Amino acid sequence: MNATDFSPLFRTAIGFDRLARLVEGSRAAEPQAYPPYNIERVGEDQYVLTMAVAGFSESEIDLEVRADTLTITGKPVQGEAPRSYLHRGIAGRAFERRFVLADHLVVKGAELAHGLLHVSLQREVPEALKPRRIAINAAPASRPQLVEQAAA
Repeated sequence: MNATDFSPLFRTAIGFDRLARLVEGSRAAEPQAYPPYNIERVGEDQYVLTMAVAGFSESEIDLEVRADTLTITGKPVQGEAPRSYLHRGIAGRAFERRFVLADHLVVKGAELAHGLLHVSLQREVPEALKPRRIAINAAPASRPQLVEQAAA
């Protein structure tokens, strides 16, 4: 019984079906713990997603932005000689993480350093959508005109 009823919203608003899908999708998705990540705000409209990808190289990680979703996939290269571990704490298994991006949020770049993948994001609101000030022009002062009515 965790369903949210959006029907009152749909009666008075148009185009919020995406919001309903986001809420439903967030409930249905299982929480993933691998690989761990941070999302950091580094400026007014700038963010950095940092993901721990120890053991992966640039060629084994794929980033894709489609519509409003950033997908990060890691596939380790197969074909290495089998190793005998006494303890294996570095996972190195395949993964796929999806992040829903807010409106006007774009991926500016990515860099892999010291086992951490850093993805830079920035909000770029188009000029047409930014608030703008409208100047009010004063009308020339004039006297009100009286209109005569014809006698009936």
